[in-house]
This record gives sequence, C-alpha cells and structure tokens, in this order.
Amino acid sequence: MTRALYSLTLAAVALAGLLWVPASARADTAADARYAPIPALDLPRYMGTWYEVAKYPNRFQRDCARDTRATYTLQPQGTVEVRNRCTRADGSVNEAVGQARHADDQPDGARLEVRFAPAWLSFLPFVWGDYWVLDLDPDYSLSAVGEPGGNYLWILSRTPQVDPARYQALLGRLAARGIDVQRLEASPQDAP
Repeated sequence: MTRALYSLTLAAVALAGLLWVPASARADTAADARYAPIPALDLPRYMGTWYEVAKYPNRFQRDCARDTRATYTLQPQGTVEVRNRCTRADGSVNEAVGQARHADDQPDGARLEVRFAPAWLSFLPFVWGDYWVLDLDPDYSLSAVGEPGGNYLWILSRTPQVDPARYQALLGRLAARGIDVQRLEASPQDAP
C-alpha cells in the first residue's frame, strides 16, 4: 500500500510539473507580446544621436545625472557602433562604446542585440543584451526601446526636449500594450 501511495504521489508531482510548464510558457508568450518590436526598422535612418527622455531605473545608469544620449553609427560590415554618454552629478562625463547587430537574419528587423564587453568576448551569447525597438514615430523622431523581459525601457528623442503631447501619445500606445509606464523616470537634459 505504501509503495502504491508513493507511486501515485510521484505521478501527481510529475503531472503537476507537466501542467505547470505550458502555463509558464503561456505567461512568457504574453509578456513577449507586450514587448514585441515594430515590424520593420530602416536601420540607416535610425542612425544618429538620440536623447534619453525617460527610462526604467537600472543599475548601469545609476551614476548618470543628466544629458544622457546615445549615438549610433552604421559600420561597413552592417553592425552599429553604439556610443552612450551621460553627465554625472559632479559634472564629469561617462561614456561607453559598444556594438549592436541584428538579433535575427532580417535586415529590416527591429530586434537588435548590443554588447559593451570587449570584441574578443563577442562569441559568448551572454555578453549580448536585447535592444528591441518597441515603438517609433513615422518620422523617426521619438522611440521606445526595451527588451522581451520588460526589465528595461527607454524613451528616446532626436531632440533634448520632446513635445509633451507627442510624449503622452507614445506613453498611451505603450500602456495600451500593457507596458508599465508608471515605472519610467524622467531623464533631465540641460541642452535646449
């Protein structure tokens, strides 16, 4: 009797595990849908300087007090040089240079990967982070960038200051997708 009870318990645990996996997979799929990238990205048009308007707080930008921006430069081999820059509270400048590439084989895809680790480590998959363009104005002037886990989100603009109505419209589109826009914190820009 004890052996039968043990077998039944083991079977119940195994069945619960099988049922749990599909449920968690569905939860991940739902999260991915909220953070799905735009269908196409004209990468050469996306190049240039983007000013950070707002972001989800994160550990690697903890020292950035103001004037955060990213400059993207298309390289001959199709990759992108990423130059992130911000001003610390003491007035000194912090700059990080990295590389971005398409995360899939679609040259017009909006799923990119970025790394700031040395080039000789680029063969390691964990040095690459997702950079997905989630929303982009038709004139390529206001963008939302994130990743499928929903841990990071940035609002970027071609100008240091953004029209409040356009910013609110972008937040509305993100919120309609189920993205938590309340977590965003403003990124001060001293430039006019």
